[in-house]
Amino acid sequence: MKITDIQIHVLKSPLAEPFAFSQGWVRQRSATLVEVTTDEGISGWGEAFAQGLEPPEIAATVIDKALRPLVVGANPLDSEVLWHRMYHLTRDYGRKGSVVAGISAIDMALWDIAGKFHGLPVYQLLGGAFRTQVQPYATGFYRIRGQGEASRLAEEALRHYEAGFTLMKVKLGYGVDDDIAVMQAIGRAIQGKPIGLMIDTNHGYGRAEALRLGRALADYNLRWYEEPVAPEDIQGYVEMRAKLSMPIAGGENEHSMYGFRELLAAGAIDIAQPDLGSCGGISAGRHIAALAQAHGVLVNPHVWGSAIAQAASLQFIAALPVAHHSLFAQQPVLEYDRSSHPFREQLVAEPLRLQDGRVEIPARPGLGVEVNRDVLKKYRA
Repeated sequence: MKITDIQIHVLKSPLAEPFAFSQGWVRQRSATLVEVTTDEGISGWGEAFAQGLEPPEIAATVIDKALRPLVVGANPLDSEVLWHRMYHLTRDYGRKGSVVAGISAIDMALWDIAGKFHGLPVYQLLGGAFRTQVQPYATGFYRIRGQGEASRLAEEALRHYEAGFTLMKVKLGYGVDDDIAVMQAIGRAIQGKPIGLMIDTNHGYGRAEALRLGRALADYNLRWYEEPVAPEDIQGYVEMRAKLSMPIAGGENEHSMYGFRELLAAGAIDIAQPDLGSCGGISAGRHIAALAQAHGVLVNPHVWGSAIAQAASLQFIAALPVAHHSLFAQQPVLEYDRSSHPFREQLVAEPLRLQDGRVEIPARPGLGVEVNRDVLKKYRA
């Protein structure tokens, strides 16, 4: 079997109501999807995550101009060989960002092809499922004005709970005083309900502000504090771990085993959060998970992409071992972004659904998704 081509699909959809996270305003949803085709009629889907406010055309150009020539004609089952070929031959201008996101998309598609070729879900190729369902957490609490939205965000927490979510990640990073007011309002709204919270400032603060916020929220029993400082500030992460009581999470803006090697060796994080559409794909996820396991660090992938990235993340989560074995070990959870995103609900035949507080992990071959080509046409940039 040989790879014959890579079709690149850049999708865009303007938002009726823009929203903000700490780094800026999101005015459209976008995605860079790839379809890797073979001479045996099997094709696979992958996604290069458009991180933050990244234009999706950047990764698309990388895939088209730099990566396509490295993989066309190769055996798609040689996923590890091709990962290293793509990484090494782009190392001088890659290693991070959109180049590795492009590698991620192709690698993800190769695993989808392998699963379809063998008639097995990707998690079986990764060594089997430690779990067949996963608890999702609701990501949301974005701003539509900026500051002063505590009461609206408290009402949002109740809506997530009524929809079946008992874990929620609150987006902060809009000013420490405003963040504290938001958390106080949410805390009052959910008092007495079995709800766990995480916070994510998307590296909106320096060390002093990040510490101030963490200390102010010490009594909230947070499951984690995500991206408290800039991803380059590894010693800042180390300081957060040393001076704050809640677990520190990070890594959505880190790439490959080489980047995570530095985070883990420094003792910077309690929870590693590679994004499979950005870190180097499923192959890189395997590398990172092995490193994290050796360091006793939990792995909980970041998921903010389309239905393709969601599907890959579910397969990966199924195959993740727990970091600390016990009868009641902490299990990985699935990020379930609740904001408007047509490339989740409309793109695949069977989008994710919450049932009794859990999401079932598909056992269909490959990533387990069937892409609606009419949606590709509708949103093609």
